[in-house]
Amino acid sequence: MRVITGTARGRKLLTVEGTETVRPTLDSVKEAMFSAVQFEIEDAVVLDLFAGSGQLGIEALSRGAKKAVFVDSGAEPVKVIRKNLAAVRFEEFAEVVQKPFSAFLKSCSGEFDIAFLDPPYRHGLLKKALPLLEPKMSGRGIILCEHESECDLPKRLGRFEIARVLHHRGLCVTIYRIPQIDESEEDE
Repeated sequence: MRVITGTARGRKLLTVEGTETVRPTLDSVKEAMFSAVQFEIEDAVVLDLFAGSGQLGIEALSRGAKKAVFVDSGAEPVKVIRKNLAAVRFEEFAEVVQKPFSAFLKSCSGEFDIAFLDPPYRHGLLKKALPLLEPKMSGRGIILCEHESECDLPKRLGRFEIARVLHHRGLCVTIYRIPQIDESEEDE
């Protein structure tokens, strides 16, 4: 696993070993995710929820995000995230939190521009996390959810709606955005 592009391009990242719940995002999927948000990353505040090794938040920092918050409930993933941040020298731009996702989302006061959610599959965690996350997103917010293709996510989520679904070898990335009002339609 490596950083694809940006200031930390090519740097290798550690993965969490010996656990079924941590599954690193494939480079091809990661590239598709970041292509979909490439113009919104600069100076964004990013949330890497269910962070695992932290590779999505680190990729965002490498591409110009202002800050990344990494949240994972496991002690081993948190250790790996901290090591990966040190390896790419991004510690000063990062906050690492060891908490269950629901406790974090209920207690955090920050606002996020981009959120990456890549929870363990087949546990229904996305459907539990999304309603808690929606009020924590900024007005320009984008939510990217990696999930198995059988997972049926809601079309609307508060202010957000599905803007795009990327399909890749039995998995999907669902991208939520706040719909933009076409100003020419308002004038009519």
